[in-house]
Order: sequence, then structure tokens, then C-alpha cells
Amino acid sequence: MRNAIIVFMLFLITGIGFGCSGRKTDDSGAFSAKTGAAPSRSSPDFVTLAKKLQPIVVNVSTTQIAPGPPPGARPDPEEDPMNQFLERFFGQRPPSGSSQQRSSLGSGFIIGSDGSIVTNAHVVEKAKKIIVKLSDKREFEAKLLGKDLKTDVAVIKIDSKESLPTAELGDSEQLEVGEWVMAVGNPFGLDSSVTSGIVSAKGRHIGAGPYDNFIQTDTPINPGNSGGPLVNLRGQVVGINMAIVSQTGGNIGIGFATPINLIKEVLPQLEAKGKVTRGWVGIAIQEVTPDLADAFGLQKPHGALVAKVITGGPAERGGIKVGDVITEYDGQQVKEANDFPLMVARTQVNKEVQVKVVREGKNVPFRVTVSEMPEAPEGKIG
Repeated sequence: MRNAIIVFMLFLITGIGFGCSGRKTDDSGAFSAKTGAAPSRSSPDFVTLAKKLQPIVVNVSTTQIAPGPPPGARPDPEEDPMNQFLERFFGQRPPSGSSQQRSSLGSGFIIGSDGSIVTNAHVVEKAKKIIVKLSDKREFEAKLLGKDLKTDVAVIKIDSKESLPTAELGDSEQLEVGEWVMAVGNPFGLDSSVTSGIVSAKGRHIGAGPYDNFIQTDTPINPGNSGGPLVNLRGQVVGINMAIVSQTGGNIGIGFATPINLIKEVLPQLEAKGKVTRGWVGIAIQEVTPDLADAFGLQKPHGALVAKVITGGPAERGGIKVGDVITEYDGQQVKEANDFPLMVARTQVNKEVQVKVVREGKNVPFRVTVSEMPEAPEGKIG
């Protein structure tokens, strides 16, 4: 639908050819007149901020091989704009059965003085080659250490003979709506671009995955900014720019960043073993609407309604059934359905937890032993 509002992942496809071809986590870097004092919100010092941030932000370009159409097939030009372009202006189409070599462009930021870099998983997905360009124009081929598609984060590494400047990771829980933030990245391939704005909202759910909990900002971000940092006035990374809402693919003032606290939880596992191990209890959940709250005898809509129980899974073994409303998990209140998958994912595998549910108007406790999440769980499952 031409006029539909679409969420775009912020990586940039730059061209197509044919062929077969020392991390910091404290608050010591405040940009204020007095060390440790909060920065002035009335007169943000973007000049000082930009000078500090630009050296830690990198350009990430990749080469990806996409399979071409099968022999004898003719792609629908309405679904393949590049083929339509080639046929209209050059009188050619890619050979049947050939592969397409695509170059994509995104951003990243240095988290380790030895060359460890964070970017979005979708920037390096299916990459045959990853090239990182530093702010001083030096280029390195990077290797992929690990990626996590559920949070859309990846860690790549370059081999630098000298120590590199590193990003300071902040606390996204302390971020406030209305607070000034700056984005640094490579929109449309324009290296080391900085833009500023404010935090528009927190905890946004945009249907991008099981752990939807995004920071919304009006800071101008565009294709190519993906994987770059969203930074507060202290110079601390509070989010990773990931997507925009747009009718055209360009910025209209609604952008989303993954909170850095969520990323910090998965970084150690990505760097150590290349993947993330999460807890799983084997249920699919849905939102409790006002009508459902009335039907289940709840005073207000809250909790997570069990829509499906996986046969043989931990929840079934623990006694949980379809129709139960989960109101508490391991001592934490479940305020809304979207909170539950992340609660479970953060739980240590083999830990026994108490799960409280409302069943037939009564509060009932169960004991569930958490298992490891399968590679591809069904639906919105915790």
C-alpha cells in the first residue's frame, strides 16, 4: 500500500552488481562545568559532544551475495525495482540463476580498545565480507564475533595495532522523556554525521521482535544510521539506532533505538560464545484487554494471558494451562504481556521459579523449572 506508514530498518543498500563473487560503564565522562554534575539542559554543548563521539563511531559496509531467480524465471518488475530499472535504462536483466552482489552500509561504535565494535545484526546479516572504516579514514576487514537477531545486535572485531578510543555505555533506565540526545552515524553514506533531538517516548512496542521496548526519538536518523549510537549529553551511549517510521524511507521525526541496558545484557555472551542463551518456559501469551480483564475477574487490565502451552514444555510440566493470566513471575509483577518474554529470557536456565496466575478468579501459584530457549520458538513465546 503506497500510503502506508512503514517501519524501516536503517541499513542502506548502496549498489548492486552481478557475479558470484577498554569499555567504560560509569558516569565519569560528564560534559559539565563541574565533574559529575548533570549537563545543562538549557544549553547543550553539542560541539564538545561531537568531538568526543566521532572517533568512536565507525562506518560498516558489507558485501552480501543474494541468490538470483531460478533459470527461466522472469521476476515481476513490480516486485523488483532494480530489475525494472536495468531493463528500462540499459535493456538488460540479471541472467537467470545468477547471484546478485549487494553492498550495504550501516554504522557501529567501538566498545573495546582492541577493536571490538557493536552494530545491528541486520547490517551484517548474510555478509560475505565486512569492512570497517574509522573516523581517520583507515579501513579494516572485520570478523563477526557473534550476533543476536532477537535484539538485532552484533559484535564484530578488527585487528588494530594501536589502542582505540571506546564508547562509554550509559544507563538507559535513567533516560527521561524530553531529554536531549545526539545520534552519530553514516546516513546515506555521509561519514560521521551528527544530529540532535529529544527522547520522545520510552518503552515503545513496534512489533519488531519478542523484546519490543524501544526508545523513540525525534533526532533525525536515516538509512545508514543503523547500528550507530544514540547518546545523552554526558557522552554515554543510551541506545542503538535501529529503525524509523516513514512513508518514503526518509526521516519524518519518528525513530527508534534499542535501549543500551538490553544490549549490555547480551554483549558478554556474544563476545564469549557468539550467541545468546535465554530462558524459556514454553508458552505463548497475549495482551489482557479491558474486556478480558472483566471476564477473568481482574480489577484492571494487567498480566499476560496464556494463549498456548507447548506440549512437554516447562510450563505444562509445572501445571500452567491456556486461559491462565500470569500476574507474577519469580517475584516480579507482570504489568503487561510484553514484559513477560523478557523476564523469562533473562532467567538462568534450570532455575526453578514461582509463577502466580489468576485461574477461575483465584490466585494460584505454580513452580516452573526454566529451560533453554530453542533456536526458533513458535510465535510470541516466553
